[in-house]
Amino acid sequence: MALSREQYDNIMLEYSRIRDEHRHELTRRRNLVYARIPEFRELESAVPSRAAQSLQELLGEESDAVNVRSKLQEDLEQLRLRREALLTGHGFPADYLEMTYACPHCHDTGYIDGQKCQCLRAREVRLLYDQSHLRELTAANNFSVLSTEFYQGEDLDRFRRAWQATWNFVNNFDSDYENLYFYGTVGTGKSFLSICAAKELIQSGHSVLYFSAAALFEKLSALAFNYQNKEEYRTFAEDLADVQLLIIDDLGTELASSFVSGQLFSIINERHLRRRSTIISTNLSLEDLRNRYSDRVCSRIISGYTACKLTGPDIRIIKKVRNNGANNKTK
Repeated sequence: MALSREQYDNIMLEYSRIRDEHRHELTRRRNLVYARIPEFRELESAVPSRAAQSLQELLGEESDAVNVRSKLQEDLEQLRLRREALLTGHGFPADYLEMTYACPHCHDTGYIDGQKCQCLRAREVRLLYDQSHLRELTAANNFSVLSTEFYQGEDLDRFRRAWQATWNFVNNFDSDYENLYFYGTVGTGKSFLSICAAKELIQSGHSVLYFSAAALFEKLSALAFNYQNKEEYRTFAEDLADVQLLIIDDLGTELASSFVSGQLFSIINERHLRRRSTIISTNLSLEDLRNRYSDRVCSRIISGYTACKLTGPDIRIIKKVRNNGANNKTK
C-alpha cells in the first residue's frame, strides 16, 4: 500500500534515526570495552591485518588459493573466539559488540532484497489505520464483547449465522478468497461484525482499511476532480485495490451519483480481479442495491459475496435507553 510522499519520507527518516541510535550505542560500547580491556583493540586490529596478509598470499605466483582461504578462515575464527573470551572474561556478553536492530529482518532499512519488510508495512498500515479511526473502533467492537442478548427467534438465528460466517471468514482468510455483504435493518450488528473481522485480522498481521461509504466517496471525489491531486488519487485508488481487507461501512448513506456508482464498481471489480477480500455493510437490500447503483454492481456482489441478513431491534437505541436509565438512578 502506498503512502503520500511526506508520510513515506517521515517513515524513512525514522528508520535513519533508529540506525543512528544503534550506531552511537555500538560506538559507546566499543569505547567502554577499549577502556576496560586495552588488549582488545589490538586483537580487533589483527582481523584486517590478517585479511590483508591472505590477499598478498593469494596474489603470489605459487599460491594455493584453497589452502590460503582455509587458513584465513581458521585464523579469523580463532581471533573471534579470543575476542569473545576477553569480553566474557571481563563480564561482558559475548555479543556485546554486535550491532543491534529494532528489526532483525531488514536491519532497520525497511526493505529486504528490494521488497518491503513486514515492519515497514506495519508502519504504513498504522498510519492508514489512524486516518480511518479503525484503531478506536476495534477497541469497542470485537468478538470479546459479542452478545446475543438483544436477539430472539429468527433474528437470533440470522445473527448467529452472520457471526459464524464472519468467524469462518477470519479463520480461512489466508486460504480462501471470500467477501461478505451484511445487510438488514438499522442497529442489528452489521458494522459490529465488520469491525470484529478487522480486529482479528489486524492482530494476525494483515492490512485492513475501513471507511464509511460517505467518507470514502467524498475523499475519492475530492481527489479525482482536482488536477493537482491526480497522483494522490492514483495512490489512494491503489491502496483501495490492494489492501488485504477493505471494509465499506454504511453503503447507501453517501450522496448518490453516477460517479459514486462507477467508483463502487471499479473498487469491487478490481479487488475481485486481485482476489482481495471486501466487507460491505449496508441497510440496503439486494434489490435496493440494484436500484441505487447499477445492475453490474449488484451482479458482482450477488455472484461474489456471501450475503448475511440481520434483523431485529436497534441495539444502539436499546443500549442508550439502558444507559440513560442507569444514569437517572444514580442522580
